[in-house]
Amino acid sequence: MSAQSNAAPIIIKRKKVTGGDGHHGGAWKVAYADFVTAMMAFFLLMWLLNATTEKQRKGLADYFSPTIPISRVSGGGNGDFGGENVFAEDTLPKDGTGAAREHVTESQVARGETGLASEGAQAESEALKRTIDEALKGLTGESLVSLDLKRHIVTRVTDEGLVIELFDLDGATLFERQSDVPTALLEALTEVVASLSGIVVNPMAVAAHTRAEAVPFKDNPVWNLSTARAQQGRLMLEQFGVETLRFRRVTGHADRSAAVRDPMALRNNRLEVIFLRTGRE
Repeated sequence: MSAQSNAAPIIIKRKKVTGGDGHHGGAWKVAYADFVTAMMAFFLLMWLLNATTEKQRKGLADYFSPTIPISRVSGGGNGDFGGENVFAEDTLPKDGTGAAREHVTESQVARGETGLASEGAQAESEALKRTIDEALKGLTGESLVSLDLKRHIVTRVTDEGLVIELFDLDGATLFERQSDVPTALLEALTEVVASLSGIVVNPMAVAAHTRAEAVPFKDNPVWNLSTARAQQGRLMLEQFGVETLRFRRVTGHADRSAAVRDPMALRNNRLEVIFLRTGRE
């Protein structure tokens, strides 16, 4: 009689494991994520190239330029050395200038971190505007101009410098109708501007604008009219003591740069006296 065993039989189940098909694996996701990241960076680069100017791109390039002896160009940073480095050639490479020579061409000069005017030039124009505005408002003493004349004066800062704009109002114009003959109002305003010019030494420019005509002409008279008015403005400033050598240009813009939405509005008749930034003349 054979002996019986209480041990349960051992059953071995062999399961064949195979690799997942292509779409079940995870390696392709990593490659796809890298591709999407690269495409995002590419389109971001294309957008930046389209949204910036050549001078702004030059400023960015200067910022990332290495500040080591092999590079003659400033890094353009604003850290401890303010964009300079100990190897700066004759200390000429300044923040954002991007040049190692004293006399450089316009294409070789970057305009700082914004690609436009440097912070120093911007601060110069802002300080000049405060000085002029204080003189006009009488904050530094007796006002140079009456309230009636102030209605015809606006000051603003542009890339060129400080602009003092003199303009027509209803019933009070700078010139006789359709001519370059100045009125008593313009003579008073010009005397004020000439007095203000004595506060600073910046070079100057004069520009004249006119409103558009209701009827088109074959030979548009506004071109000659604006040019003649600009010249008249320069002559009047000289008569009130402004030195001739301070003027860098006199231009007539006709009706091409309207100050208000309506091109035929009286407000578009205006005379601009510009105190140019240092280095912009």
